[in-house]
Amino acid sequence: MQPITRFLLLLVALLLPNLASGRGSPPDTMQRMAEIVLPGAAGRFDYMGLDAAKDRLFINQMGAGRTLVFDPRQQRLIGQIVGLAAPTGITLAPALHLAFISDPGAGLDRVWGDGRVVAVSLRTLAVVQRFAAGGFPDGSAWVPALGRLFVSNERGGVETVIGGDAPLRVEQTLELGGEAGNSAFDAASNRVLVNVQSRGQIVAIDPETMEIEDRVTLPATCQHNHGLLVDDADHLAFVACDGNARLLTLGLPSLRPVQLNRLGRDPDVLALDARRQRLWVASESGVVSVFSIAAGKLRTLWRGFVGPDAHSVAIDPTTGWAWFPLANVGGKPVLRAMCLTMG
Repeated sequence: MQPITRFLLLLVALLLPNLASGRGSPPDTMQRMAEIVLPGAAGRFDYMGLDAAKDRLFINQMGAGRTLVFDPRQQRLIGQIVGLAAPTGITLAPALHLAFISDPGAGLDRVWGDGRVVAVSLRTLAVVQRFAAGGFPDGSAWVPALGRLFVSNERGGVETVIGGDAPLRVEQTLELGGEAGNSAFDAASNRVLVNVQSRGQIVAIDPETMEIEDRVTLPATCQHNHGLLVDDADHLAFVACDGNARLLTLGLPSLRPVQLNRLGRDPDVLALDARRQRLWVASESGVVSVFSIAAGKLRTLWRGFVGPDAHSVAIDPTTGWAWFPLANVGGKPVLRAMCLTMG
């Protein structure tokens, strides 16, 4: 047998097991599952909140001064919340039948720091209460056992705490020493974590005493830590560093760095698909990154362009679809659903 013939036979023998086992299958692909044109003028969107039990997706349209309420199962708009100036963050508290919407206001309200947090009935979609929240209230975190909401004030550099017996009230305002990014509740350690993005730090707040109990400086490889999400099951915190397009993974409760991954330019909102153990990170550049989570480590599954300004994302846990509100597609606001198909 000639040497080249022996080489070809050996090559075939090595490739056949891979083909038979599917390891030669195509890579994971992103598919567009739905595209819904929303009513009204084009305008910037911000955070979303999903009430999976009621099939309601709340979509803050900051540029139009409203929050849209969408049924992802029926794929139709079912209502909207009005009386808002520029809604940014949103957190749902189903036990209280409330949604808390951050509204920094417009015009002179933003200049003078007259931002509000608005409590909205999940039953009627009516505004039931407003709370003073300073310069630019944004992301927030809910502590269910205490019935307290912790609101990041990006421009004011404070954390506003809302809670107490009905009627709810502002219980505390904590000075953070810098611009506040997002907040997240770590249930295992019973702490509220807050990005202090202008100082490259995370502060840990005791939700019972409403006092700062720890302050951790992040590595220089994470610049301007804005987005924040806690994965309770895996004891991890994910930080979107929008200054250098990196994802920093921290172990909990230590807040020690575990891993650093590349993202699309200007990353913003993170969303966890706990059922499929996937992390989605959206960005202002429209580039979305999807990671698998296994044994405390991340592996990049997909990265690519989803749509213009696709910086906000929410995951339907039943279907695994990722919903992205896009401010302007052909002059219209659009809600786009994407799904990662395994190769």
